[in-house]
Amino acid sequence: MVEIDNLDVVVNGSASIHHVKFILTLSLQIPALILSFLIFLFFITNQVHLRKLQNQALLVLFIVNFIQLSSNISLLVHFLRLNRISPATGTYCKFWVYLESTLDASNAFLAAVISIQRHTLVFQPNILRIRLKRYIFYYSPLCFAFCYPAIFYLGAVIFYHCDDSQWNFELNMCGDTICYLSNNQILATYDWIVNTALPIIIIIFANATLIIRVIEQKHRRQQTISWSKQRRMTLQLLSISSLYLVTWIPSIVSGLMQQVNATTSLYDIQENYISDLTYLICLLLPWMCIGLVPDFKKWLLKQFHRIKRPHNTIGGIS
Repeated sequence: MVEIDNLDVVVNGSASIHHVKFILTLSLQIPALILSFLIFLFFITNQVHLRKLQNQALLVLFIVNFIQLSSNISLLVHFLRLNRISPATGTYCKFWVYLESTLDASNAFLAAVISIQRHTLVFQPNILRIRLKRYIFYYSPLCFAFCYPAIFYLGAVIFYHCDDSQWNFELNMCGDTICYLSNNQILATYDWIVNTALPIIIIIFANATLIIRVIEQKHRRQQTISWSKQRRMTLQLLSISSLYLVTWIPSIVSGLMQQVNATTSLYDIQENYISDLTYLICLLLPWMCIGLVPDFKKWLLKQFHRIKRPHNTIGGIS
């Protein structure tokens, strides 16, 4: 009887947590989707901004982010609303795991690539004026950041043999029990190091060195460096990177702690709270565009005033 009562408490507690997460996620998703549409409309109607390489990379990042908002976050909202997986099938679980894993990794790799490329844009922009070098050093890494996770998880999740009994239809993303995580330690370790930890390490190192280089360049060759422009580009990148660091580092640290000393309480904290922090990336990234692309803010205010401005009517003279 006591065990049944304890089970009811756990179930009710989980339902309450999911209800709160549902409200918070939906309240962030809808404005983020609207703002994403406005971002795309801005670039469509102001294509001159796409000639800037840094804006091209940001647009690719926003496209991946929009896919996350419209697909993966929608699956999350659907789960939180029902408090269970529906449809409760292994095929659905594989699709969700593939979608979230691919988009998370693509998002992180894109941020890492942009962090590295910003060094070239700031200190050696002339290199990218040559078409061949621009394709090799700029467009190819962006393409890799998008294509590699899709191909890797196609083999690791979709085509990997899996026992459907491993899925937990009461947990987010079916318990995240990807078959290779429990059956193939080598592949699981590679995934954690390369696809999760490595992009965050690159983001930290690239941004730290960028700040140091910008400061050194300012003092050494201030007469040839437009400090205001470089400062703006640096702050733009740091604002994005800080979002990735704040959301991913707790997951990486908790993952390391699980490897050293796995406990049920730590797993519950990671499952119910820490792992959900990564959703904040795609939910908050569109709002950063207001500061990342200064002209977008001006354009947005202009559209707002145009809608708000009353139409003057001229009455007939009798």
